Amino acid sequence: MGKFCQVCMKGTLNGNNVSHSERKTHRIWAPNVQSVRVMVNGAAKRMNVCTRCLRSGKVQRALPKTQEEA
Repeated sequence: MGKFCQVCMKGTLNGNNVSHSERKTHRIWAPNVQSVRVMVNGAAKRMNVCTRCLRSGKVQRALPKTQEEA
């Protein structure tokens, strides 16, 4: 699955590093994607979510399981 946000569909972008002498080498810009437990339709589900979506409140994080529940 790699660097892909399942909420906003943000993925990797590609382009070139350009040196002072204008030589070009390929590179990738990837979003900061975290694997977190989020609430989806009342159930906890593990999803890959970018930090922008986490910060803006587009997803509701699920509480971690405690020892009593397990």
